[in-house]
This record gives sequence, structure tokens and C-alpha cells, in this order.
Amino acid sequence: MGPVLAGVLQLLALTAALALAYKPLGTYMAKVYSSDKHLRVEKWIYKGIGADPDTEMRWPAYLRGVLAFSLVGVLFLYALQRLQGVLPGSLGFASIDPDQAFNTAVSFVTNTNWQSYYGEQAMGHVVQTAGLAVQNFVSAAVGIAVAVALVRGFARSRTGELGNFWADLVRGVVRILVPLAAVAAVVLVACGAIQNFSGIHEVGQFMGGTQQWNGGAVASQEAIKEIGTNGGGYFNANSSHPFENPTPFSNLFEIFLILLIPFSITRTFGLMVGSVKQGYAILATMATIWLGFVALMMWTEFSHHGPAFELANGALEGKELRFGVGSSSIFAVSTTLTSTGAVDSFHSSFTGLGGGITMLGMMLGEIAPGGVGSGLYGMLIMAIIAVFIAGLMVGRTPEYLGKKVGSREIKLAACYILITPALVLVFTAFAMALPTPANSMTNSGAHGFSEILYAYTSGANNNGSAFAGLNADTQWFNTTIGLAMLFGRFLPMVFVLALAGSLAEQKPVPATAGTLRTDKPLYTGLLVGTIIIITGLTYFPALALGPLAEGLA
Repeated sequence: MGPVLAGVLQLLALTAALALAYKPLGTYMAKVYSSDKHLRVEKWIYKGIGADPDTEMRWPAYLRGVLAFSLVGVLFLYALQRLQGVLPGSLGFASIDPDQAFNTAVSFVTNTNWQSYYGEQAMGHVVQTAGLAVQNFVSAAVGIAVAVALVRGFARSRTGELGNFWADLVRGVVRILVPLAAVAAVVLVACGAIQNFSGIHEVGQFMGGTQQWNGGAVASQEAIKEIGTNGGGYFNANSSHPFENPTPFSNLFEIFLILLIPFSITRTFGLMVGSVKQGYAILATMATIWLGFVALMMWTEFSHHGPAFELANGALEGKELRFGVGSSSIFAVSTTLTSTGAVDSFHSSFTGLGGGITMLGMMLGEIAPGGVGSGLYGMLIMAIIAVFIAGLMVGRTPEYLGKKVGSREIKLAACYILITPALVLVFTAFAMALPTPANSMTNSGAHGFSEILYAYTSGANNNGSAFAGLNADTQWFNTTIGLAMLFGRFLPMVFVLALAGSLAEQKPVPATAGTLRTDKPLYTGLLVGTIIIITGLTYFPALALGPLAEGLA
């Protein structure tokens, strides 16, 4: 079997598995967030944190809950890293420096999981499990909660109430993420991923000496890192490390975990707004972009010109031979079109155009299918922009799901789509203009520029993957990427929740003969075009200086 055919067959198997899981998981999540009953363990949690889960919140109160909970998470994780040197189970590792502790705390709380350190050489068992793994669960649950609040904004009328943040947070963890992660961890252990709390071992002979490896609760963290679209690896090599991702089957299974909730939540959306067809329209948009990017990536990585590429049947540099070009291409697209950031190959070693595809996937806003929760609310923002454009073309007040898109709604949507590009481009410009940050680039020219552009794109879009050629463990990058992650996560949430509150206060508008049908293929095409055009106009000059210049050289 040729490598191209193997890649295509893996893509077909992955698509079939996602299709089988779509309906049951999407329906289950809709029931979770529509139920008025609380499990016993949930009641214990509410009592412990002093929250009343039955109290409805307007959008400012919901936002305060999101920000307060996230602030506590940042402070706790920062303190845990700074105290690591005196904590048990630290494996002898020293406390983390202030700038890196800030960067890592913000990274995991914002669901970015950017890592400017070697995981197996810096973080002990306590920080990994009590700090990083916990944030993998709760940061993902925060994203789902905000998405559900926006969906309620469409579903409700004549009220500003969006549900209860604490109830949405706890249910996301207890009823969705923990059960899925438990099953996935067992599968990964069966595949060969390690799960222990052992210390550091010296193993074998390597280049005339021995190698040191430490164990850890790797399978359980790997499971939630993919399911929650987090991406932070126990080891520096991330999902290319055999302890995290041992076999070709585990690799395909991890891609499945990455895409599982982001695709399935479109059915949750359709059920909660009372129209499954609307969910299918959003799903079709996400799937079209994802499949298109996978096809482009496979083409660039299999068909790049040059004798070395032709002899190897593809661009094998930076890729694990046990996965191959096809599977690595699917993983790279899936992890950058979501907010995962896990990698099973080094994106810096992809072809020039291939690296550009990974970057463009993040620049789209990671909405196809996007992160857990964040992908859905990002796509719904673009849906509002698309109906606004359609309304301008026909001279009619735009409507979406029975709600008018007025000046307030479009201003909030515009702020949402502008904030992330502003962060990426401004920070990249400063890093290139100042003398010190450029010293962190391994490469010069277009590829060196791509390293910095990729870093800020990854941080501001809460992805967390890296181009693997940039030394980001400096005070400048730890601080500025930390700020990009912080603002890139929570400023968009402000606009999303404000928009949700505005929509919930409206009374529904009845559909007429002139209403744009947003559950038809025509609208899906309009939405795909809107996403590509807006992103292209925003980022094209920067892409032309980096991956396009390199790919066309």
C-alpha cells in the first residue's frame, strides 16, 4: 500500500468514526446543558464553592464568574510552580522562574498550553497532575460554558438571562470531560502509553552515554489534553513521543479525540435552538474547511518538488516514520484548526506552503471545527457576519435564528474578529522591530519571520503549538506571548457574552419569504467564503512575508 493511499484510508476511517459519534454525543451534551437536575457529586461541589446553581445570570454576572474563576486558576498555578522546589513529588526539579511561571499559568488557564520549557526536565508530578492536568479539564469546561451561553442567547427571548456559569462549568467537567477522558486514558494505556508516578530512570546507551527518563500520569493527561483541545504535552516532543503516542492506531485515536467534541457540539447547538438543520449547516461549514485543508496539506507534503522528497515519497523531515506523511498531515491540520496545539510532527520542518497551511488554520480563528466551545462560538460570530453581508447585498435587515442583527450586534461581532489579529500583528511587529527578540530565531529570512509570526498566532488564538525553531524561553517572549494568550482568550469572551445577552433580550422575528435560509447549502457557501475572505484580507501581507515567500522561493 502506497503512503498516499494509506493517508486517504486513515482520513476515511477517521471521518466514519466521527460520524458515528456525532449524534449520540451531541444529543447527550444538549441534555446535559438543558437539564434542571443536579447529580449528588455536583451538589457537593456547589456547596463547597458556595454557588447556587439554580440562579440565572445575566451576561455581566456570567462574565464575572468566568473571569473570577480563571483569575484564581492563574494565581494557584503560578504559586504551585513557584513553590515546586519545596513540594513533594517534584522529582528534584527546582521552582520555575517568575516569567516562565506566569507564561505557563496563563497558558494552561486560557486553554492554550503553550510550553516554553521541556516538560520532562522542568515539571514534577505535583505540578503536572494537580496543576496542569486540572486546568486541562476546567479550561475546556469554561470554553463550552461560554458557547452554551451564546446558544441560549439565540434560543431565549425577552430575557437577559443566560443560565448559571457555575452549573455549566461543573456539568461540563463531571458529566462530559471526566467520563470521556477516563475511557480514552484506558484505550491509550492499552496502546502502550505510560501511566505511573515513577521517578527518574537511566536507560540504555545513547551516543556513548545513558538517557534519563521520568515517568508520570501520561495517558490520563494525554486523554484530556486531546479531548479538551488543550495540547500541553508531558514531554517536550509532545504527541510524537512514544510514551504519549506509541502506535499509528493511537495517533489516529488522538486525532479522533481532538475533533470529537468540536464537531459534535454543532448538534448540541441545533437541538438547543430548536432546529437540527441549523446545526448541520454549521457542521457542513466546519467539515468543508477541515477537509479542504487536509487535502491541501497532503498535496503539499506528498507532491513537493525535489529529489529528496521524490525518493522518500513525501516530505519526511520532522515527521515520525511510524505515523508517516498522511497521518502527520491530518494531525497537523486538525490540531491547528482546533485550539489544541498538540503535535505529532514538527511544523517548522513542513514544506513552506505546508507550514503556511498550519498557520492559516489558526488565523481563521480555529473555528473549523475549532476548540472545545470556542470553535462553536467563533463560528456563530462568523455566521452573524455572513448574514449581515447578505443583508447588505439585498437591502434587508439581517436576521439569524429569528434574531435581528442590528448595530449593537454587528459592532460586538466586529470587535470579536478584530481583537485577535490586532494582537498577533502588533506583537509580531514589535518582536521584529526590536533588536533582542530576533536573537531567538534559529533561522533567518522568511522562515525566521514565520517562527515569530507562528508563535504569536498560536498564543493569541489559544492554540499552543510552536514552529519549533524559536527559543521562546526568554523574558520578552514569556511575557508578551503570555499577554497575547490572556487577552486573546478573555477579550473575545467579553464580546461573545455581551452579544449573547443582547440576543436573549430580543423578541423573536417571524420568518418571511424574504428571510435568508441559513440552513441551506447556499448559506453554507456564503459562510465559508466570508471566513476565507476576512482572514485573507487580514493576514495576507504577513503570510506573504513568511510562508508564501518561502514556499514560492
